[in-house]
Amino acid sequence: MVEALRGVSLTLHEGEFMVVMGPSGSGKTTLLNIIGTLDKPTSGQALIDGEDIARMSDKQLTKLRRFKIGFVFQFHNLIPVLSALENVQLPLLTAGLGHKKSEDRASELLDRVGLRDRVDHLPDELSGGEQQRVAIARALANRPRIVLADEPTGDLDTKTGSDVVQIMYALAKQERTAVIVVTHDPIIAERADVLLEMRDGRIVETMREPLSKVKHMVRAVEPMPPDPGRSVSQPN
Repeated sequence: MVEALRGVSLTLHEGEFMVVMGPSGSGKTTLLNIIGTLDKPTSGQALIDGEDIARMSDKQLTKLRRFKIGFVFQFHNLIPVLSALENVQLPLLTAGLGHKKSEDRASELLDRVGLRDRVDHLPDELSGGEQQRVAIARALANRPRIVLADEPTGDLDTKTGSDVVQIMYALAKQERTAVIVVTHDPIIAERADVLLEMRDGRIVETMREPLSKVKHMVRAVEPMPPDPGRSVSQPN
């Protein structure tokens, strides 16, 4: 038996930019998969808006991912036959938003990531950095509670990667979306509100508070303290 995560405990707040670093095999991607509901924990709890994902059906998890979780991948994963606008608009349409409203929302997001003049371009007509900005806009389209990013600058040069990180950080604050990034990139680490280091399936260091003060569960998302009136998680 492989214990990919062992006693990991963390709380993610809305609008917070959390960065997780560590060597390959330390459990970083498994942690993202648990929070993103792609995997279920064998023990413990993972709560999103107070709901334990381990107790949810596949249909409920699909709905949760559609409306509350956004994903940003290292290699963009844009649909090649759709324009930048259509790539961002697609998750809005599948969520049931009308064509005009989804187009307006997609246009707004692309404008905010600096792609106002590139909305009609196909992915292969965009640079790597531009494609990643489209991917960030797409991840935020349905105003998710959480955005999960797995090595989002791994395929970019240093300058472009720095620009992408700044955009992701700024949008997280504007949208009040919690962002958790798994990376080896020190540029991303410099932007972190919370910086975690993982080794051998455990969190061994955190920039925010001692692990001894945190109970053994993964909780996402809670309000930024000290604003208890906006809590979206159930109490322990």
